[in-house]
Amino acid sequence: MNILVTGANGQLGNCMRNAVNARQGYNKQVENPEDHYIFTDVSELDITDADAVTKAVKENDINVIVNCAAYTNVDKAETDAEFAELLNAKAVRNLADAIKSNNGTLIHISTDYVFGGSSGNTPRTEEEPTNPTGVYGETKLHGEQEIERSGVKALVFRTAWLYSEYGKNFVKTMLSLTATKPQLNVVFDQVGTPTYAQDLADAIFHIIDNRLMDGNEGIYHYSNEGVCSWYDFTKMIAEIAGNSGCDIQPCHSDEFPSPVVRPSYSVLDKSKFKQTFGLKVPYWTDSVKKCISRL
Repeated sequence: MNILVTGANGQLGNCMRNAVNARQGYNKQVENPEDHYIFTDVSELDITDADAVTKAVKENDINVIVNCAAYTNVDKAETDAEFAELLNAKAVRNLADAIKSNNGTLIHISTDYVFGGSSGNTPRTEEEPTNPTGVYGETKLHGEQEIERSGVKALVFRTAWLYSEYGKNFVKTMLSLTATKPQLNVVFDQVGTPTYAQDLADAIFHIIDNRLMDGNEGIYHYSNEGVCSWYDFTKMIAEIAGNSGCDIQPCHSDEFPSPVVRPSYSVLDKSKFKQTFGLKVPYWTDSVKKCISRL
């Protein structure tokens, strides 16, 4: 089987490389070691170019696309809506149409931001109505809708609070700040679940390796297990790293004005994912420790 990974230089793309290089996924037993992965980023393949995507799929006889590419700058998207729409929706349709023409499957990454504002304190299920409150969430929802309209065989994984050893993310930022600042204020009124990109990548690799795509098409939620605020997340990062010299204090979201209304409770219900694929999801603190140990 030939698998094309887009956005290969991002957090999840790099973690997909790790999963493939380790060839272990979740069960450390590879079922299809002959699978061929092709990793591309914008310099190798511009997914906003429909003809280029179709050519790449045909020439490489691609069976599965794992789309890790996205416009993810939540605040900047408010003033860069056209490009966010191009990358998060129109490019997704290009991928969907191309892989459908080859009778393949699209695996696409979406976000908790499709839900927008508060949902009380009940974890979000896949069946809940979407209601994004900003351009980023809107364009990611449009990407989901383009997949549905295309009729392609697809698995969509909504995730949240993604971090890894790669690129710019909350864990790396807080490691630096808690090591250098005497005091730090972090919001405690936004609650969710940190997600280690390597855990998600390993799950995707396992699903492909075990051919669990066919018959399981649909939308799934994936984040690590557990619940915390950004404040709790920061406290755990500092504790693991031994950055005890920083006084971390909780604060309200309105102390950090933002052009986007962020979800106050953004915990995803993973029941459907676990039941469908038979995989255990790691607890968030265990995964943070693993990530920091690798940095």
